Order: sequence, then structure tokens, then C-alpha cells
Amino acid sequence: MRLLQYFSQFDYNLDKIRKNLVITNDWTEQKFFSTSKSLKNFDYRIDSQKGNLEELRSFLTGKRDFLLRLLENPNLLEHESFTELLWAVSHLTEELTARADVKKLKNTDYAHLSGDIKRAYLVLIHEWLEYMRHLKDEYPYLFSFALRTNPFDPTATPEIK
Repeated sequence: MRLLQYFSQFDYNLDKIRKNLVITNDWTEQKFFSTSKSLKNFDYRIDSQKGNLEELRSFLTGKRDFLLRLLENPNLLEHESFTELLWAVSHLTEELTARADVKKLKNTDYAHLSGDIKRAYLVLIHEWLEYMRHLKDEYPYLFSFALRTNPFDPTATPEIK
């Protein structure tokens, strides 16, 4: 969920997408499905200069070994959309770490990084929605915590109200 928080800081349309992703206990299978479908047509406006690329690079670099271990796991590779997410995040990590100073890039580099962030962000949102649906169906106690820490809910807090 931290990665969603990092990615969302680059999203100019975050306020528009946020209203679609504040999940509640009342969500049905149909609601998860319709939300996922509508988000495929959403106008994502990602700008790599809007957020903190250094923080994102540091976070992803710290998770690089973990990502590589996931990519080595043949069981996970059977899940096509999750594999796509791993490759997109891995690629973004490589792009960010290959640049000496992410504060001093050409506009073409910023545009390229915006596209890489967008690719990973879109897949991650859909994977996160599927994960939330799964938790709601199978693990209500984990779902409860996930609702209280929803990265798209500005009022989310892990404390129980």
C-alpha cells in the first residue's frame, strides 16, 4: 500500500480517482468489478515532476531484492497480471537507479519516467482492488485493517473508530 501512496503523489487526477477507491464494507462483487472496469477508462495524468522521485527511488531500491525474489518464484509467474506488475515496478526501479540525479533530468527523461510510473500505477491499482475483494471474501479481519489503512482514503486511520 505504500507504493500506491508513492505513485498517487504523481497523479494530477488523484482527487477524481480517490472517490472511486474509498472501499466500504458494503461493496459487493459487482461493485469491485464495475469499479475496476471504470478505472480502465479513467484519464490518468501522471507527472514524474509532481511527486518526490528521490523518495520513490529510495523506496524501490530498498525493495529491489524482494522484487527479484518474487520474479524468481515460478508460482507467482502463473498469475499474469501480478507478473506484469512485478515487471513494471522492476523496470521503473532500474530506470530510477540508472539516473545519477533525478532532480536534474531532461524533460524527455521526466516524460519517460511518467510513463513508467503510470504503467506500474495502473496495474497496481487493479491488483490492489482484486486483493481487497479477496480479503473481503476470505479474510474479513484483514479486510477490516485494509479498509482502515486504505491509501486512497484521506480519513483512513489504523485506529478503530
